[in-house]
Amino acid sequence: MLRVEIHDSPSSLSLKLEGRFTGDDADHTRTLMTHCRPGTRLVVDLTEVTFIDSVGEDVLSFFGRFGAEFVAQTSYSLDVCERLHLHLARSEASDANRSGALPQSPADVLRRTPARK
Repeated sequence: MLRVEIHDSPSSLSLKLEGRFTGDDADHTRTLMTHCRPGTRLVVDLTEVTFIDSVGEDVLSFFGRFGAEFVAQTSYSLDVCERLHLHLARSEASDANRSGALPQSPADVLRRTPARK
């Protein structure tokens, strides 16, 4: 069984998924993408998902191709995001803990790495 909680705002659409993200339920969730206006930020929270089958993985990859960001706070959801190369949303808590000393992206690492002589 799958529960989908939708939070719609002028600038973003958030989907919080709970339970098993499989088969017809996953395909139906794909149709929710039609509610997303062009330029709207899509955030998909996978924290409460307990299982994802191949159809669910296809749907998550589909969301990822459209620039969705994913919230994953459990080892299972983090593993899924890593395996499918899904972009994790930056949380406000992690932003508050960030001291500024850590690089933000691979490009920042390259810029900060001194050239070898």
